[in-house]
Amino acid sequence: MTFSYQVRDPLGKTFDGTIEAANEDDARQTLRRDGLHVLKIEATETAGINLFAKRITKREIVYVTNQLAVMVETGITLSVALEGIADQEENPTLKKMLLRLKERVEGGEDFSTALTEFPKQFDRTYISLVKAAEHTGQLGTMLERISGYMQKELDMRGKVRASMAYPAVMLAVAIAVTLFLLTYILPKFTPLFTKKGIKLPKPTIVMMTVSEVMLNYWYAWLIGSVVAIGLFLWGRRTELGRQALDWIKLHLPIIGTVNRKVVISRSLRTLGAMVGAGVSILDALKLSAEVSGNFFYEQLWMKVLDDVTGGDRICESLAGEPLFPSTLVQMIGAGEDTGKLDHVLEKVSSHYDQEVEMSIKTATSLIEPMMITVMGVVVGGIGMSLLLPIFSLSRGH
Repeated sequence: MTFSYQVRDPLGKTFDGTIEAANEDDARQTLRRDGLHVLKIEATETAGINLFAKRITKREIVYVTNQLAVMVETGITLSVALEGIADQEENPTLKKMLLRLKERVEGGEDFSTALTEFPKQFDRTYISLVKAAEHTGQLGTMLERISGYMQKELDMRGKVRASMAYPAVMLAVAIAVTLFLLTYILPKFTPLFTKKGIKLPKPTIVMMTVSEVMLNYWYAWLIGSVVAIGLFLWGRRTELGRQALDWIKLHLPIIGTVNRKVVISRSLRTLGAMVGAGVSILDALKLSAEVSGNFFYEQLWMKVLDDVTGGDRICESLAGEPLFPSTLVQMIGAGEDTGKLDHVLEKVSSHYDQEVEMSIKTATSLIEPMMITVMGVVVGGIGMSLLLPIFSLSRGH
């Protein structure tokens, strides 16, 4: 849901904006975490009214961020830069957003505050980095750093999705072929087998029974599939369902290792970017937990946050945790000892990006023959259930 709000910052300045949240309480809590006093908040229907509005993609946000970085670095004011990019933009939704940002900046608001009106396009990490840059006066440099950060995230997601595309297609083909054989081919042979009165092998009886159930009770299969998908979509939104799904992601054979490395890389990249931008370590840890994308790593980072608040170091809090390799904990400790934690985290995240790429190639090379074998067993099993009675008929003659 989208909520419009009016808040007051710690300096007493009042401003309006919108925020995405599951409910009003979550929206209020998010605003309070940002140090804002909520004066008024209400649900709004402004977002999503135009169902045919062109969507703003992450790659477009990366492009805009990179363009802003170049223009601001060359001395162009932020409002002029936003207007210049908007004039050249073909996506009407993005153009409208850029002009709205320009309007708010010209109205005297900070850029980070203006960005809060578009939470779907600019997450808390983006806004926090911009806010930190505003305090140091290095907005252009920070925008360039943010675009690089986002580009790495997009590249990583693209590689993971590409690696899963082939197995997904193979699985879809296997299901389609199985359904075709059971609902179209096998029923054509059933009258022949029944008419001849031969004794059918058990595999054939099983396949014929499955085929008959699928044809006679197709509506039950359809309803069951819809209910199963609905339960899955509903369950993943609940805390228990999310925990179960995230546990499966981490413990799946072959793929689980890739998922772990992706989560670690994302968390460390965010932590490194935040620390390097001058964001407090407590805020950086909180954002690293939020962007991790996995319940168990999120809980781990929140535990680290509590420990660091109590005076411990990050490496001390992570020591002995099975979700983090011991060598990684040692490198983080070295970064804390030398005062170069952001550089260490950046190098470690880059290293893990390479590890993910290698793991993806390994996983794909293992999954492909497995999928082909499974497909061959299923299709071959159905084919044998058809051939066995035919062999019996030929021997009878």
